[in-house]
Amino acid sequence: MTMPEHELERRIAAGENTRTQFAPALDLAALGKTLCAFANSDGGTLLLGVDASGAIVGVNQEPDRVRERLTDFLQTGCSAPLGASYGRHRHRNRWLHWIEVPRRRGFDPLRFRGRFYIRHRRRNLEPSPSELQELFNTFGFVFTEGQAVVAAGIKDIDLHAFRSFQRTRGLETEQEPQPSLEDDLRNAHVLREVEATLRPTLYGLMTFARDPQAHPQTGSFHIKCTAFAGDDRASDIVLAGEGRGRLDEQVRRALGWFKGLGWRENYRGILREDRPLLPEPALREALVNAVAHRDYAITGTPVMLEVFSDRVAVTSPGALPNHLTVENVRIGGLPRSRNEWMANAMLVARLMESRGLGWQRMRRAMRAFNGSEPELLSPEGGKFVRVTFHLESTSSEDNP
Repeated sequence: MTMPEHELERRIAAGENTRTQFAPALDLAALGKTLCAFANSDGGTLLLGVDASGAIVGVNQEPDRVRERLTDFLQTGCSAPLGASYGRHRHRNRWLHWIEVPRRRGFDPLRFRGRFYIRHRRRNLEPSPSELQELFNTFGFVFTEGQAVVAAGIKDIDLHAFRSFQRTRGLETEQEPQPSLEDDLRNAHVLREVEATLRPTLYGLMTFARDPQAHPQTGSFHIKCTAFAGDDRASDIVLAGEGRGRLDEQVRRALGWFKGLGWRENYRGILREDRPLLPEPALREALVNAVAHRDYAITGTPVMLEVFSDRVAVTSPGALPNHLTVENVRIGGLPRSRNEWMANAMLVARLMESRGLGWQRMRRAMRAFNGSEPELLSPEGGKFVRVTFHLESTSSEDNP
């Protein structure tokens, strides 16, 4: 590729911007972030041999060797080959090299060393959760429980947790002959082969990983816990926390956080009676359903456990699964899971007692507790599903 000298001088004089980056030397660790960010944004040009001030310093290495290293990096340095163009120019005995990077075309964004980067003015940044979600949406990335997380590897799986799960299911894990570990993990949908390499599935990470939230795609897949002083989100925050880890750990940690909010004091005559804010079975059921049935294609948004002065709300990203309606849920329709393997894992962990009866269980618990009715909301457009528990008795005309 050639670039006229006057065009080269024009780009240098214009300085660095969203689509132009200077680099004084061949530092592939730094260049990789720039090339990845260009590909995930609107493309751009990397000028090698120019410092940040725009001075031409040249690359002090044999030019053919520089070309060889850059060409190899464009093929193997990122998560997929970069369809970029390379060129070089000799300017007053100093060699300049450049790489023209087009916007990436594919099903998922480009990664460098397992991380995503986007271009923001003259900087290469890792996207925020909302920016990452938008990046995935732009590329048409659809995350299902069986999809591989290519930033992760078999080392991320806690084999003790997997073996314990197998034993709980009644499978013999000691008696010979046993399948190879990799075959066992593959057959259990924990691993999936991607380009001749075994990678954990989303199900495998969320159910058996040591740190499920350690990867860019999964960082928001947890429960965010917030207690407010008043009855809306504009109120002061009394206590905040998170339920992180595997699916079962998220539920248990969120419940532990909730218990930390304390008890309510009631009096019968002169005797004090301490009562929890909510019956644990009702809240546990809501949390289990939220993490097991959430839409994992929606990244950047956690499950939310919010405690207000008059109610507790559990909000899960995405619509009700598989064309279920609010009425289907309320009357105890046939169970339809978006994430069948995850739902089964919660059954094995004994956090989910049966399928399709969760709403009835929550309803009975709340009626016995304070005579109130839980509410289920799933608005048009499929943005979220929310279960609300009232802390005081409410009347309801619905008594199916």
